[in-house]
Amino acid sequence: MDANTRFNFSAIDKKWMKRFADEPVNVYSDGKPSLYYLAMFPYPSGTGLHVGHWRPYVINDIMCRHQMLKGNYVMQPMGWDAFGLPAENYAIQTGVHPAKTTAESIVTFKKQLDDIGAALDWSREINTSDPAYYKWTQWIFIQMFKKGLAYEKDMLLNWCPSCKVVLANEESVGGCCERCGETATKKHLRQWMLRITAYAERLLNDLDGLDWSYKVKKMQTDWIGKSYGAEITFDVKGTDKEITVFTTRPDTLFGATFMVLSPEHELALQVSDPIHYEAVKQYINETSAKSNIDRMAAKDKTGVFTGAYAVNPVTGEDMPIWVADYVLIDYGTGAIMAVPAHDERDFEFASKYGLVIRRVIARDEDDTGIMEAAYAGEGVMVNSGFINGQKSKDAIESVANHLEKEGLGKKTVNYKLRDWVFSRQRYWGEPIPLIHCPICGVVPVPDAQLPVELPYVESYKPSDTGESPLSRIEEWVNTPCPQCGAASKRETNTMPNWAGSSWYYLRFADPHNSEAPISPEAMKKWVPVDLYIGGVEHAVLHLLYVRFYTKFLYDIGVVDFEEPFKRFFCNGMINLNGSKMSKSKGNYISPDDIIACYGRDVPRLYILFVGPPEMDSEWDENGIEGVFRFMGKAWKLVSENAGKTAKPTKELLFARNKLIKDVTERLAAFSFNTVVSAFMEGVNKLLDLSKSSGVDKETLETLIILLAPFAPFTSAEMWEITGHSTPLFAQKWPVCDESALRVDEITIVIQINGKVRENISVPAGSDKEEIIKAARTAAKPKFPQEQPLKEIYVPNKLVNFVF
Repeated sequence: MDANTRFNFSAIDKKWMKRFADEPVNVYSDGKPSLYYLAMFPYPSGTGLHVGHWRPYVINDIMCRHQMLKGNYVMQPMGWDAFGLPAENYAIQTGVHPAKTTAESIVTFKKQLDDIGAALDWSREINTSDPAYYKWTQWIFIQMFKKGLAYEKDMLLNWCPSCKVVLANEESVGGCCERCGETATKKHLRQWMLRITAYAERLLNDLDGLDWSYKVKKMQTDWIGKSYGAEITFDVKGTDKEITVFTTRPDTLFGATFMVLSPEHELALQVSDPIHYEAVKQYINETSAKSNIDRMAAKDKTGVFTGAYAVNPVTGEDMPIWVADYVLIDYGTGAIMAVPAHDERDFEFASKYGLVIRRVIARDEDDTGIMEAAYAGEGVMVNSGFINGQKSKDAIESVANHLEKEGLGKKTVNYKLRDWVFSRQRYWGEPIPLIHCPICGVVPVPDAQLPVELPYVESYKPSDTGESPLSRIEEWVNTPCPQCGAASKRETNTMPNWAGSSWYYLRFADPHNSEAPISPEAMKKWVPVDLYIGGVEHAVLHLLYVRFYTKFLYDIGVVDFEEPFKRFFCNGMINLNGSKMSKSKGNYISPDDIIACYGRDVPRLYILFVGPPEMDSEWDENGIEGVFRFMGKAWKLVSENAGKTAKPTKELLFARNKLIKDVTERLAAFSFNTVVSAFMEGVNKLLDLSKSSGVDKETLETLIILLAPFAPFTSAEMWEITGHSTPLFAQKWPVCDESALRVDEITIVIQINGKVRENISVPAGSDKEEIIKAARTAAKPKFPQEQPLKEIYVPNKLVNFVF
């Protein structure tokens, strides 16, 4: 019977699942150092998790268990992001109410999360669809409303015709709904907005102090999109109207020969003359069916002339005003001064419609010919009045100063970030706690009346009109005004699923508090989070919203810190057949099947071994088989040497301490795949040594403790069979004895023209000249010529003689 057969993972898992449940390994006590590690909580929708979902939870649990072995208590809570589109769409697909499908999904998800073997603290479990939880989600919104950060606005918004829901800009990926993949269209709707732009500068500046990856910081920086420039005002000829544009290149103002309004711009129809009005109107209607991504990607520029003209403030020339879909309402002011000589898109548009192209930046004094393409680089100003001859980078400041002096514009900072479209026309979400009174206007629900509970309805499907299903429940909608008592109506839109997840990390620290979102005592004890782990797909949306909420809660005194997560680790996805795992598309591996075949510890290890954790990786059945064989070897090593008496030879001490050093350093660097490699190399080395000298007890104990965070069930069983009755996770993480890693001799590989010819041993600490001399002496009989052309030395590894 081989080692794999004797490695009875099923019996081991069953035994230690019960033991860990009866005797928890992660217990808090006063005076014990405490940490807070959190993996992003899941959407409990659909039929459960696939193995790709395991990655952040396994990583988080390993980091928690490592800290336990260092003598720390680690709070590792779990809960449910239960409101929102995922749960509601699943309910619509199945025809079962979302309250019921969500509750059923939670049971499945909870079992599957326990199956991972994570040491989760279920006493802190939260559910964003629980009224006791969303009471405080609503309370936070009311505080934002009172501070002027929540406001109502009629907007042309991204609309998913399949989900029948408004999409925030961040939720329209590639012009499609991020949930269902349907092409997004546009729709005019009344919306509640959150003024996240008021926090743009703080959200940007505070990234500098975060222990986050460059990649994630750059994603957030790019989304916020800060740029410096000028706002310039253009009069519309023959009217009292003005068009304001934002430009980062005021130096090119003398080259602005026409203006372009986005189709959504409020002046697009207002400035159109009677001759062109219908054409402009038709063009606007046609554009409304296109997504922003499609508009920006279109190679053929389209547009329509309004018949109106603006006046260039520095040249006095008339500038025809066009409407074109390559200008977006989402950036700047939704209007541009077109400088075709120095902007590629403007050049293409001007070339197509025969508009004036005027060079105002010359590369050099010979740059005077007909322009065949736009030039966007730096140079010397020409055809530019008072800035002629200036370098273009200097002219930016000159023109901006002139505009401010003459009252024609001002220096300003612009952000690509837009205010957050916060309301949703769906059922399954937190009711927005506002009342529309005909006398008092919009009034917040008093704190004493929170939560405004979501009423149970039979018909929860969204409408094509954009009205929430709640609008059909008259007995719920109609309510007296809390200020004057007049007959009023509740707000019928609900919050997005981001609302509950934007502050949930706080609630885990104080989940049963009925008086506040979090008490000052719990806040000071637990938050901010020490380590936060989640997928790259949340690196912009979720993280940006949580940071915004945290800064607001800091401003109103709920918390005393401005950033929610001290450290954030962004994990990559696990793919199958070259694409993202998806249960809806049938492209997934069930964790239940994997556990039945390999137990719990093998997939935990394989999830780490599959590739660098920050990168997307491909699931491979051969790979998990290799990890299973490794676990069999580890089991064989321990079971065959347990109880035997072996002395710690110099070779065993070296192998033991090398394993401690490799695992500890790689774990600290989040290089989990190479940690598993270190275990494989270490176990193979110890198996070889065991053939001649056996393996001493301390080396076996060291291996088991090091392996414990990664394979807790098998490690606990191995700990027991080596004669221990004290809990494994009450032990201390091993410390490397560097002196055991010192060697008397090192092996040097000798190559001739890149081919290995010989190995030699030299005293440890030999310098370069001594090693090359020894190598030359040993290899000289094999030299094809008297003298090599070159001697290549890789320190303490090899010498290559090139002929």
